[in-house]
Amino acid sequence: MFRGISAINLDAKGRIAIPTRYRDELRDCCEGQLVITVAVNEQCVGEPGCLWLYPLPEWEKLEQTLSKLPTLNKMAGKLRRFVIGNASECDMDPQGRLLIPETLREFANMKKRIALVGQLNKFEIWDEAAWLAKQQEWMTGNDNEGLDELGPLSF
Repeated sequence: MFRGISAINLDAKGRIAIPTRYRDELRDCCEGQLVITVAVNEQCVGEPGCLWLYPLPEWEKLEQTLSKLPTLNKMAGKLRRFVIGNASECDMDPQGRLLIPETLREFANMKKRIALVGQLNKFEIWDEAAWLAKQQEWMTGNDNEGLDELGPLSF
């Protein structure tokens, strides 16, 4: 399970170093084989700064879910094309680094500083400035839309 936020650097070759605290788990669960793609949720769609990074077994679960969507449904087709079509396999090297493809770096408007955000079974990868702006928006906003759908959630 991945949790927490890590500020990391994007190097000149477009690589990030996975924080040490996650490396052993990623080597154990997927031998460092990961899949990176564009994010499609209300926080990320249409806004720069967000990619999804999945360990291969979690990615394969998502692929199975997407493969079961109706073939003739327009939204399902768009979702498959967007998520699967932009997916790229990437292997963590012995130093814990992985290359973010240039097209995905451009899509997410990534500069030098990156926020790696644990999301239980995957990570979100944000340009740090976009992450900080989005975080501020969430903190100051009063958007409670969909809160009722969560049911009896308590902390």
